[in-house]
Amino acid sequence: MGRTRFVVAGIGVLAVIAYAALLAVQELVLDPLAAVPGTPLGTIYAELDRKGFDVGGDVVGVVVIAAIGVALAIVIAVVTLWKRVEVHFVAAWFLGVLAAGAVPAFAAGFQLVMDVADGYGVGGEDHTIWAGVLYVTSVIALVAIPVVIVVGERHRARLATSGTLVA
Repeated sequence: MGRTRFVVAGIGVLAVIAYAALLAVQELVLDPLAAVPGTPLGTIYAELDRKGFDVGGDVVGVVVIAAIGVALAIVIAVVTLWKRVEVHFVAAWFLGVLAAGAVPAFAAGFQLVMDVADGYGVGGEDHTIWAGVLYVTSVIALVAIPVVIVVGERHRARLATSGTLVA
């Protein structure tokens, strides 16, 4: 059971890293390119800088938002492994981080995306499907939390019952 906790914690950290990476790429690369089709990303950034937008600050803001999620995942992995938390609760913690990721994903959209919208006169909405992928991932994680906890508790109860019957 100890090794399973390490596997679940590792997969959890990797899932949060993937979510954070997609969030950063979506907000800093994919969405600006979709909002201004046919214009290279460097040109978009340069034009926004020329118009007085703080592109560097936007990039830093999005990277910090993504990095906070990754740091949180690493802290959760260390603490849950150190405290020998049950596997299903370890999984639930990581699902919680993914579920909560919808809020920073939405907040990150107000960084560079709004500057692109204002600088190029396009809508401020998401211009790619990838933002939706982040939101759907968060909803699935949210729905999975009680399922993982209930199934894990039932499994633990079954093991406890079979252990007392054998003794």
